[in-house]
Amino acid sequence: MKQDTCCTCGTQFNTNSPSPDFCPICNDDRQYLKENGQQWTNSTEININHKVNITQLSPSLFALQLTPLFALGQRALLVLSPGGNILWDCIPLLNHEIIDFIQSKGGLKAIAFSHPHFYSNVNQWANNFDCPVFIHRFDEQWIFNKGPHITFWEGQVQQLWDGISIINTGGHFPGSSVLRVPHLSAEGALLTGDSVYVSRNKKHIAIMYSYPNYIPLPANELANVVQRVEGINFDTIYGGFEWQNLTNQAKTVFRSSVARYGLHL
Repeated sequence: MKQDTCCTCGTQFNTNSPSPDFCPICNDDRQYLKENGQQWTNSTEININHKVNITQLSPSLFALQLTPLFALGQRALLVLSPGGNILWDCIPLLNHEIIDFIQSKGGLKAIAFSHPHFYSNVNQWANNFDCPVFIHRFDEQWIFNKGPHITFWEGQVQQLWDGISIINTGGHFPGSSVLRVPHLSAEGALLTGDSVYVSRNKKHIAIMYSYPNYIPLPANELANVVQRVEGINFDTIYGGFEWQNLTNQAKTVFRSSVARYGLHL
């Protein structure tokens, strides 16, 4: 079977075309190529060697994560909402167990993304659930397999339903975004992926050009991201990794982190 999935980031390329010599997403300053070079796998091998853990974070929020961890090790977040469910970011495995679980919760009305590192096998998910995929137009260049469900949105806010919205913050990528879900907490919760990065001690929030390579944003770009996030009402953040559940005090932690950057709100 064709090797079409990058082992470092989990991105699936077009199964009908030759894979590139190097994954363009990893061969970029925000990511990295492993010292032993570009390695490829495919969905069959991933399904054989991994399964998906489902964790309930709240009555309306579930985390989906591969075990053992693969590629970047991110989680996808399933938001349940009366007007339709949303999958925030993807993981590079979709099997019957996950399909059945999501269908038991009402299926998917849409998939939306924080940034290109988590696109993984997005077309497989979209085809299975027959739903649109929302990606910011600024990051169109990072979609190498534009399936029929891909929808590029523009501007700073994409309103969805039940008060849920995708908000472009920029920073990590020009199209980096967060999903605001008002019913997940008193002031609203942000699902952030890597757009806003919660530290392991949950006492600091970082916003960087590259997290693995420790490349900061230029000061003016950082200030723009900070102003956009400050303008959002929230008290909770659920990030792209399992330790990034920051409940009730997220805005306070964000503001204290901004102060450490020497910025003024």
